[in-house]
Amino acid sequence: MCVITYFFLCKLDNINYLYYIMENELDHINLINTLKERINLLEEKVVELTGALQEKDYNLLYTKEELEKLRRMLFGSRSESFKNEGNFVHPTLGFDFGETKEVLEPKTETESEIITYQRIKATEKDKQITVNCRMPLPAHLPRIKEVIEPEGDLKGAVKIREEITEILEYKTGELYVRQIVRPVYAFPGRDEQPVVIADMPSLPIPKGIAGASLIAWILVCKFVDHLPFYRIAKIFRRDGIKISESTINDWFKSACILLVILYDRLVEVVRSQDYLQVDETTIRVLDRNKPGTTHQGYHWGYHSPMLKLICFHYEKGRGREGPENFLKNFRGTLQTDGYAGYNSFEKPGKITLLSCLAHIRRMS
Repeated sequence: MCVITYFFLCKLDNINYLYYIMENELDHINLINTLKERINLLEEKVVELTGALQEKDYNLLYTKEELEKLRRMLFGSRSESFKNEGNFVHPTLGFDFGETKEVLEPKTETESEIITYQRIKATEKDKQITVNCRMPLPAHLPRIKEVIEPEGDLKGAVKIREEITEILEYKTGELYVRQIVRPVYAFPGRDEQPVVIADMPSLPIPKGIAGASLIAWILVCKFVDHLPFYRIAKIFRRDGIKISESTINDWFKSACILLVILYDRLVEVVRSQDYLQVDETTIRVLDRNKPGTTHQGYHWGYHSPMLKLICFHYEKGRGREGPENFLKNFRGTLQTDGYAGYNSFEKPGKITLLSCLAHIRRMS
């Protein structure tokens, strides 16, 4: 009996141990599943944080590019054209002038004022003119009226108003022939001046067919619209007029000769000022010695800020001889960039050099 009891107790211990092992295995499985879920959550979090970090990196890169662009606008080589706009305040432009408290700190006390204005109410005529029109067209333009009556029988109808729509159209410039008629009169029996005729009016090109208005239009096309002569010749051909490029070039040169007196007067006025700004720029020039090729020339610009006048003087090179000859009688202040060729212009009692503020700002 004791043996049987002992054997039964041993079996019971084995069963309890087996249950214990199974419970531990279940705990391990649950732990593994919990760890897998946490790993999945962590992976999702890593993906989310990686995306957010990439977005921040992009924003940082964009901010750096905008900052670099702003620096170029303020201190770059083309910063002269930059104008302060909006609420951006840059009172010192990188310079340290000491205390700038009054400039940088906003005023605590502000004054207010009442602004009144008078609005002019549009008349019925103005309302009619601007029907279906995005912007009012200038009043100085000629109007060609086109009346479109409604279809059908209008007998007994009373017109109560007009709907006016203005459309901007273009009419190609017209060439016309100016005929100068000079009647010739004879005085029978008179020995002194038996035949009389009026004198010819002054023409830009004597014995030429080009009038002043046509030559002025060619100059505008050349210098303002930058049209070469072969394109101007094509414009003439579209109107049925064949004018060669060489003829247009001759007209152009004749006009330039006529304008020399105006250029000389412009140079005289600019030279007489006591404050000038000078700069030079390159220009490609056709080489007569080598047809089909060009060489690099220089246009020197002399600007009078007070009169808002500027004249250009051409030189083959960038040497100081050109501006020295142009400014040989100049007295006053000369503002230039950092080109070393201008250093020789500093002459006590005659010329005072003033550096370009934009170039100084770049170097700061």
